[in-house]
Amino acid sequence: MSGGLPADLNEQVSRALREDIGPGDVTARLVPEAQTMRARIVCREPAIVCGIPWAEETFRQVDARIHARWSCAEGAPVHADSVIGVIDGPARGILTAERTALNFLQLLSATATVTRRHVDAVAGTGCRILDTRKTIPGLRTAQKYAVRIGGGHNHRMGLYDMVLVKENHIAAAGSIAAAVAAARREAPGIRVEVETENLAELEQALAAGADVIMLDEFSLADLRAAVARNRAHPDPAVLECSGSVSFERLQEIASTGVDCVSIGGLTKHVRAIDLSMRFEPPAG
Repeated sequence: MSGGLPADLNEQVSRALREDIGPGDVTARLVPEAQTMRARIVCREPAIVCGIPWAEETFRQVDARIHARWSCAEGAPVHADSVIGVIDGPARGILTAERTALNFLQLLSATATVTRRHVDAVAGTGCRILDTRKTIPGLRTAQKYAVRIGGGHNHRMGLYDMVLVKENHIAAAGSIAAAVAAARREAPGIRVEVETENLAELEQALAAGADVIMLDEFSLADLRAAVARNRAHPDPAVLECSGSVSFERLQEIASTGVDCVSIGGLTKHVRAIDLSMRFEPPAG
């Protein structure tokens, strides 16, 4: 997936609406069919706004007569209690779409916000912040998009676009060298990453010609040693730090010279941003 919107955005919205509406919104029927309303979407805490295209698609699929005007751009930082959008249109449709639209906005804004916090923490080190495959099922492309909006970078999208040789793969293949050789045969042209747990395995991965080497649970001293050994190698790999990466340790980890740090918590431990929608009579 490139830097643009996910190809399955419309499908994600359709699936979410089917889940929420089912055979029909029985509560919205309490509102007169001809009634129109205006709603303001308020962000109750500082955040990086993300998910506007999902909200717009939600309103469109529920009722194309609903019109949204946004007070900020996708990816913009906002202060607490900021009005980020004004929604006008049929009241029934706005009420039906409300929760699904806010669900996308609060989840993706949360992912973008926590990513930006981590990106800012390593500013100036040259280290990139990566996501992982630890995403909410069915929303991987959405969350990985939000990581990019927050200034982070995507690791592999799935099991199909990058080889990642882990401990069990190595055990089954017999060695790191055998696993990498098999990967080159079975998946030519695809990047190969090897997970290592110590400096000896790092040396084996370098000798095998891995494109990326994951340094899993390395101490700071071993991270520095790994960076030095990698730089001295005639064909250095990209070094990725992973495992037990706390925010408090992030800057010193990045300062060791590793190329990137992968953090599952960007998408796995996300806490939704506090958003609300408040209705008022339409202007005029």
